[in-house]
Amino acid sequence: MTTDSIPVQTADVRPGTERKARKGTPSDGRRPRLFRHPGAGRQHHAGPVAYILLGLAALFSLFPLYWTMVAASTDNTRVTQTPPPFLPGPHLLENLGKAWQDAALGKAMLNSLIVAGVIALSTVLFATLAGFAFAKLRFKGRNILLMLVIGTMMVPPQLGVVPLFMMMTELGWGQKLPAVIFPTLVSAVGVFFMRQYLSEALPDELIEAGRVDGAHSLRIFWSIVLPIARPPMAVLFMITFVHAWNDFFWPFIVLDMTNPTVPVALTQLSAGYVRDQSLIMAGALLGTLPLLAMFVVFGRQIVGGIMQGAVKG
Repeated sequence: MTTDSIPVQTADVRPGTERKARKGTPSDGRRPRLFRHPGAGRQHHAGPVAYILLGLAALFSLFPLYWTMVAASTDNTRVTQTPPPFLPGPHLLENLGKAWQDAALGKAMLNSLIVAGVIALSTVLFATLAGFAFAKLRFKGRNILLMLVIGTMMVPPQLGVVPLFMMMTELGWGQKLPAVIFPTLVSAVGVFFMRQYLSEALPDELIEAGRVDGAHSLRIFWSIVLPIARPPMAVLFMITFVHAWNDFFWPFIVLDMTNPTVPVALTQLSAGYVRDQSLIMAGALLGTLPLLAMFVVFGRQIVGGIMQGAVKG
């Protein structure tokens, strides 16, 4: 028998198999490892330069507050000297008590708390409702209305002071807190902020599932939108509260010294021929303490909510 008559079985070699084998493909049938970046999976730690820069940024941010405390703890003569003091003095409690009494800050802080709280809550509620409508609901004129809302951000608020003051006077709200609250119940910035967040973080499938279950728009807003929108709502509340607390221009026009907010009441400390800089700084420190306390209490929850929403997104 010759070798030509013996059948030879050849292996089924697919195109490219030999090339892959030469590149190190496992011969036991296991799936080859995918290419990974050399730094993938590693925990990156900040170096000393990053800590130095962060420390300098923190010092520059805290220096105005520290200088306010230093100026409030000395007398007017020492504050105006050159070079100025850089260490706290012994008159802090004395100046704080005098500023509290001279500016009637007790009533002013209560008024500011009412004004800022109501404005922040209403802005968060109305901005979330409007943001949900502009982001996920389909209705005629939606884009035109959104452009009109955004367009109001381009108008300086000083242009509407005279007609707004006349309107508040006709309503009988002159020198009253509603004159400060009602013109700022919602802001275009808040509406745009919530619309941008909900358009990305709120899936359309959740809304469709709610529609299938028979839920109406308000039910969907209460059960689906609000749990998802908690992180930006917390941020918007803090920003609006701080802005309303520090607002001076409109409250100074529509209120008087018998019913002031904190910024309006602090103007009493600068009245007179000779300004007591230490007393003014003491009043500014008292007006800043509630904001610092609110950030200390709610700052971690707000940052945690932002991180939670970022991870889920």
